[in-house]
Amino acid sequence: MSKTWEHFQGAAHHHEQAAYQFKEAAKYHETEELEKAAHHAYLAHGHTRHALHHESAAAKSHLAMSTGLAMPGSGQTANKKSAA
Repeated sequence: MSKTWEHFQGAAHHHEQAAYQFKEAAKYHETEELEKAAHHAYLAHGHTRHALHHESAAAKSHLAMSTGLAMPGSGQTANKKSAA
């Protein structure tokens, strides 16, 4: 499985988790259990940040694959034509 696909799956997972936590936060907010609502909103925010990280990494990976360039720090070299 490609790194791009793995990052898209990670993003989808974290978006699902964020949606669940936002739903829980809304439920607790309606019942005025504000500490629990704040906790779930905090968790949702964290999952959203992780999802954005995965989306960014997927875009970088896709760009590197489509242009044939290596990612910095990946240990791979860019495609170069031989002068011979």
